[in-house]
Amino acid sequence: MLELVIEAEGLTKRYGHILAVDHISFGVLKGEVFGFLGPNGAGKTTTIRMLTGLTKPTEGTARVMGFDIIRESKKAKKRIGLVPEVSNVYEELSVWDNLMFAGEIYGVPSVERKQKGRELLEMFELYDRRRDKAGKLSKGLKRRVAIAMALMNEPELLFLDEPTSGLDVPSARMIRNFIRSLNREGVTIFLATHNMEEANSLCERIAIMKQGRIVAVDSPEKLKNTIESSKSVVVSFSRLSRELKGKLEKLQGVERVVVEGDKFRLYTADPPTVLEGVFMLAQREGLRIISVNTMAPSLEDVFMMLIKR
Repeated sequence: MLELVIEAEGLTKRYGHILAVDHISFGVLKGEVFGFLGPNGAGKTTTIRMLTGLTKPTEGTARVMGFDIIRESKKAKKRIGLVPEVSNVYEELSVWDNLMFAGEIYGVPSVERKQKGRELLEMFELYDRRRDKAGKLSKGLKRRVAIAMALMNEPELLFLDEPTSGLDVPSARMIRNFIRSLNREGVTIFLATHNMEEANSLCERIAIMKQGRIVAVDSPEKLKNTIESSKSVVVSFSRLSRELKGKLEKLQGVERVVVEGDKFRLYTADPPTVLEGVFMLAQREGLRIISVNTMAPSLEDVFMMLIKR
């Protein structure tokens, strides 16, 4: 039988007249990477704050690691870790002292704190910077410190709220690889992100939120199959012209055309017909096709369709 580490039933949060989270129900399975997607203001961070005991729900219930988030939040906190969207790193403290402080809050004994702190800083390639004030670090390095702090108590469930937001490519890639590594070791990951490619490559299941409600929960591939008709042909030519977009829009089978840098994306339910039209157009206009690809619906396509409904 599959074990649930998060069980939410009718979870709701109001701030005065604002309904931030609207009676959502979902479950997260032990050992999975569960994605939480939604536009700004959808209620993702508020949901995380309720599940981690930082704010009380107005209505509904939830159990995290088997503990009620209202009556037994302290027990749940001992088995989870949280990396919030807004950095919780103390900039006036050294990197090492940030980890020791986090370990103390989690109740990790002194000897274990020091051992775990060294392991984590070496893992994140920060041990040589352990004496540096956290405020002197780059945003990417601070993010590594924040994740290391959340791992001081060896959590079974880790909440990550936009962990790679604003980071450069090497830092973001390192954190994604570390998420995969943690998950392979059995840690359940609850990942809130705006990055569609990140969600697509990391998550086994995804919940999409809109205006405080969950509008879909499924695996990335099953979500994409719900809009199978939104296939596309992406093509680039040897030269661009203002008139080319209009001519592509008139091809048989083309639903709409989007300019993407030096490429055109032609949305269609019939890629073979569109491909034939593209080659004929190129021949008529004396154009050389640099590249052409047929594309299945992306997670971003699904996301946009669901939040526009």
